[in-house]
Amino acid sequence: MADLIVKAAVKEALQEKNVASDFYDALDDEVEELLEDAARRAEENDRKTVQPRDL
Repeated sequence: MADLIVKAAVKEALQEKNVASDFYDALDDEVEELLEDAARRAEENDRKTVQPRDL
């Protein structure tokens, strides 16, 4: 899957913290897993629309 996060936005959200270069890849993997789980829940409930409750 493509990059799901925006590095600049992550760095801005963490403000004055240093961010390791491999943190972005790990975060992207977590987001991908979260999206896959949400899509699965929507499908299990016979919906094509992913909703906040699927998180």
